[in-house]
Amino acid sequence: MINLGFKTPMLKGMVCAAALLLVACSEQGGSNSADAEKDNSVEAIHKRVVTLDTHVDIHEDMTFDPVYDPGTNTPQQVDLGKMEAGGLDSAFFIVYVGQGPRDEAGYAMAKEKALRKFSAIHRMTEFYPERIGFAYTPDEFEDIAASGRKVASIGIENGYVIGKDLSLIEDFHNRGARYMTLAHNGHNDICDSAQPLARLGDVPEEHGGVSDYGYKVIDEMNRVGMMVDISHVSINCMMQATKYSKAPVIASHSGVWALSKHVRNLNDEQLKALAASGGVVQIVGLDEFAKYYPEKQPEVDALRAIVVAANGGTEWDSEVYGKDPAYLAGMEELNKKYPPANVKDFVDHIDYAVKLIGIDHVGISSDFDGGGGLNGWNSATETMNVTKELVARGYTEEEIAKIWSGNTIALWRRVNAVADQLQGK
Repeated sequence: MINLGFKTPMLKGMVCAAALLLVACSEQGGSNSADAEKDNSVEAIHKRVVTLDTHVDIHEDMTFDPVYDPGTNTPQQVDLGKMEAGGLDSAFFIVYVGQGPRDEAGYAMAKEKALRKFSAIHRMTEFYPERIGFAYTPDEFEDIAASGRKVASIGIENGYVIGKDLSLIEDFHNRGARYMTLAHNGHNDICDSAQPLARLGDVPEEHGGVSDYGYKVIDEMNRVGMMVDISHVSINCMMQATKYSKAPVIASHSGVWALSKHVRNLNDEQLKALAASGGVVQIVGLDEFAKYYPEKQPEVDALRAIVVAANGGTEWDSEVYGKDPAYLAGMEELNKKYPPANVKDFVDHIDYAVKLIGIDHVGISSDFDGGGGLNGWNSATETMNVTKELVARGYTEEEIAKIWSGNTIALWRRVNAVADQLQGK
């Protein structure tokens, strides 16, 4: 006990009584309530930070079919109720179109599917304006989040949707698209994919990375202010696009190769190149990217082929067959054989990336409703489990805020600044 040097017991008692009264008033929320101790529980931190998932797929019938109405309890991993329950504040909802034939009919079909998804996302914010708003800019994003509503933005997955029409980049940007993945599974006219498709006659590499047309696409994306997304593309494409782009790039949903040697993950050289460009890698909560079993994939492929054939289809599409009872039952058995990744495995990837390239270049994505999901984070309702693990690893609230959304919003601003320069603003 500290000796305060009181001369008399009476004076000591009077001072102590006054001190106790001051403490009591403070604890009861008096005029010095601002000095009250901050609540640093996981729940409080999760509520204070703005959580952003940069890759959430949607059902093509979202807002068109009552079953997938995001304002209700849907079979999807993400809907408004699940976002509200789990504290997922915002998401880039995805305009995804799988790779198809590169001809006029194929391009027309890809554009039609893309426009339907653009419409579905905007209809969500129009139907439920009191629950979610659409952000075209970082300022709008922050204002909507501050209002307590959820925030929607749009990302395009697969540059195939623009076909050979460069003008569609500005068109889609005007519709709200703020990033575009250059390719998906299968090569396209823009660049090579990390996962060539035999059914399309893909060779291991078609362009040697980015095509001549692809460089024009990147130029136009830089000009309008659309982030260049290098997830899903070949190593050559990723390195070339990252070096060429005048604006920093984003990896909208990728993992770390050093921890899980899946072809979709980024190696150390790629991660360092991304960070050097000023970009951000959004570590993805997808089971096989977080914890990869090479021997499991052939069994998954065989199961998918059986499910597709049983339904009279020709190729796997997660939107069409991902909820099929036979597929779910088969995956349940495979997951017993090959234990799926969990939140700890996922945050291991975040840790690795932070240590390698720095806290300012790492973000979070789920790929929910497009194959994503982990034990402990298998829908938007479980989002706080990610924050809980980050807290357990010793990340500060400021660092968690950066990883969840701050880094991505800062990247968005950097890309917009480049676009302003290119447009002479």
